[in-house]
Amino acid sequence: MKILHHGAVNGVTGSCHELVINNSTSILIDCGLFQGEDSKADLAIGFDITNVTALIVTHCHIDHVGRIPYLLAAGFKGPIYTTKASASLLPLVIEDALKVGVTRDPKIIAACLSLLAKRIVAVDFKTWFNLPINPSVNNAENTQTAKARFQRAGHILGSAYVEIDILENKSTKTTSNNTQGKSTHRVVFSGDLGAPYTPLLPTPKPPYKADTLVIESTYGDKNHQGRKERTQTLKKVIEGAVADNGVVLVPAFSIGRTQELLYELEQLIHSAPKNSPWHSIHVILDSPMAANFTEQYRNFKHLWDAEAKRKVAKGRHPLDFKNLTTIDTHKEHVAIINYLATRQTPAIILAASGMCIGGRIVNYLARFLSDKTTDILFVGYQGRGTLGRDIQTYGPRNGYVFVNDTRIIINAKVHTISGYSAHADQNGLIKFVTGMRKKPSHIKIVHGDDDAKNALANKYREILGEKTFVEIAKS
Repeated sequence: MKILHHGAVNGVTGSCHELVINNSTSILIDCGLFQGEDSKADLAIGFDITNVTALIVTHCHIDHVGRIPYLLAAGFKGPIYTTKASASLLPLVIEDALKVGVTRDPKIIAACLSLLAKRIVAVDFKTWFNLPINPSVNNAENTQTAKARFQRAGHILGSAYVEIDILENKSTKTTSNNTQGKSTHRVVFSGDLGAPYTPLLPTPKPPYKADTLVIESTYGDKNHQGRKERTQTLKKVIEGAVADNGVVLVPAFSIGRTQELLYELEQLIHSAPKNSPWHSIHVILDSPMAANFTEQYRNFKHLWDAEAKRKVAKGRHPLDFKNLTTIDTHKEHVAIINYLATRQTPAIILAASGMCIGGRIVNYLARFLSDKTTDILFVGYQGRGTLGRDIQTYGPRNGYVFVNDTRIIINAKVHTISGYSAHADQNGLIKFVTGMRKKPSHIKIVHGDDDAKNALANKYREILGEKTFVEIAKS
């Protein structure tokens, strides 16, 4: 057994890992798109898929699923295993990815989605399923089986980490008789792990054991604010931002971050005194994709955490409240920008994409980035080479960025609240390992910038000692 990496080793995008079970069988875990600086990478599947018998999808963020159309085009015909909630989201994500980055030809899109639908196998959490294994070439005496199951990762709706058990039946010849020996190796792929105490989804619980662990490290060198602290920070930033009747622009990923922010905004409005300005603030969700995903979040209420379920039981609508307006068509999108530009109306706009790579948020930035009454609120990680990272970097010094090839001075105020990241922080990543009853003997660190990966690796080595071999994965 060995693990090859075809993405998420030089940054946080393009997640794609190949578990080589024997010399005729491999399983892919995720097949994501490269973004930011990594987006210059070739999108075509540049590795041999001859022996790839299945794809396992941990969750539906584009950096974990965006290369699936290219995988299908390369001839992949195996099953695509994912959770039931992810199975409902995946066609929406792939359709949008095709329209934005490949083609708007409806026939090509329909053909790709048809292929995708034939491959998807939806599986419940905590349910073992068998993986397709080809017999090992030149080693017929040893037979292998493998099974996998999903556990809740708490990152976005349907997100999972995956446990894979590889069972090898070894035929051992002796002078007197033949004996059968069995050995099982458990490999755990973290996918993206959620932060504790986030709205809507429960905190991920560590697995019982892992022999080999492949784990993300997005915030391997940082810890988030606590939930109470970050909610107060959000409240303070928004109250200050709308005091001058300006707009607050929140770049947010369509799945996960958007729904968590809506949940928190509804709570702030609900708990505000009756005469508070909060009750007159417009909350604008300008993203058809995010609106579709929010509907799916409502459809899968049984996956919400206990706090969210209690609110629903009391008649609250955390993702569909009075102050919320959803923008659908491009015509409505243009109209709302013009409306906000000509009237001093306090408004909070949530629009994709989360790193300002395309999407409707770019049009808002083009119009309002130079306005002193504008506030930009980053609530998630901004990858290297993205417009979001550039605004974070140059905004505080009144620098400039290029938006749609136009040079724009950043007069807007720039804020960052890291506590709203959907990723586990360093403490969460450490607890995921220390919470296991049987610790891994081998850890491979992926999905992080160099500083984050190195910091997390050093922490693991310090805590786990020589019994665990910790390495930073390489392609």
